[in-house]
Amino acid sequence: MLDFAEEQPQSITLPAYHEQGQAGADIGIQASSFARVRAEDKRIINGKADVNQLVPFKYQWAWDKYLAACANHWMPQEVQMARDIALWKDPKGLTEDERRIVKRNLGFFVTADSLAANNIVLGTYRHITAPECRQYLLRQGFEEAIHTHAYQYIVESLGLDEGEIFNMYHEVPSVRAKDDFLIPFIEVLADPNFKTGTPENDQLLLRSLIVFATIMEGMFFYVGFSQILAMGRQNKMVGAAEQYQYILRDESMHCNFGIDMINQIKIENPHLWTEEFQEEIIALIHQGVELECAYADDTMPRGVLGLNAPMFKDYVHFIGNRRLSQIGLKPQWEGVKNPFPWMSEMMDLKKEKNFFETRVTEYQTGGALSWD
Repeated sequence: MLDFAEEQPQSITLPAYHEQGQAGADIGIQASSFARVRAEDKRIINGKADVNQLVPFKYQWAWDKYLAACANHWMPQEVQMARDIALWKDPKGLTEDERRIVKRNLGFFVTADSLAANNIVLGTYRHITAPECRQYLLRQGFEEAIHTHAYQYIVESLGLDEGEIFNMYHEVPSVRAKDDFLIPFIEVLADPNFKTGTPENDQLLLRSLIVFATIMEGMFFYVGFSQILAMGRQNKMVGAAEQYQYILRDESMHCNFGIDMINQIKIENPHLWTEEFQEEIIALIHQGVELECAYADDTMPRGVLGLNAPMFKDYVHFIGNRRLSQIGLKPQWEGVKNPFPWMSEMMDLKKEKNFFETRVTEYQTGGALSWD
């Protein structure tokens, strides 16, 4: 018979922070201190406060973006693809140039959002020590999965060659070049031996965050988005365009969240924002612009839809200037204007019926949706 009264309680050893900067890689419970978390003790990186304690809030903007993202939930299967399928199967439904645009876009996007998810889950999340920001990053990772699902749903619906589309990032130079540019920045953060806490490593983290917020999510998606949405505005590929519109709104929020986080890191760690580092970031954004312009040339070798590659280059330069300004750097391309003002409307208008008159573009869940 067991005598429970004689059993001795077992001691439990809790993981502690081994050094500044490793907090993001641990689960966040400190054995040495159980002092209550104060908002002023929180930091985006290298924080000492318990990362499991969401409140008290310090970064209200991160929590607000999390709530907005949850309200904007959608799933690909909700979008009807029947008209797209009929148009795609009709030999005269689309020109060869229009078909090239669709395939090239899917070829980049089907893997791009997987790269973005890997960057969040395997890298960024474990180095961020603000729980409000971590909460949004979890939602963002799920949204990247929805986006990959959406592109797969379009590929499957149209009966496209999956091998051709999903391997395009290996086989098409303009697609591969963008992925090759991004992968080293993922590998830095995903390295299990990488830890923040030194100026050198903190700059590596900040550099990667800037690349993904301003170049990947803030630039590399925009030629493709505007091409497919332009087709939708002409009543072509309306189901795919509707999904792209929802994805654009998600990615716009991802971009803005990343920029907010970057600017907060700059405030909390001004020693990282050296002139040399700023020049390096400007050079990277120049490189991103060049890659996206090359992608525009490849996807649109001839004018189509009333658009042409030079218009998209102007748009990429406009976007490049905007991203630089958002992180406090000087614009690099003088005199460029937005040739597609309707793209801003796609992202910014609230509760407006979309151009297909199929559903409300803010796609909020029933409990959160209000009708104007």
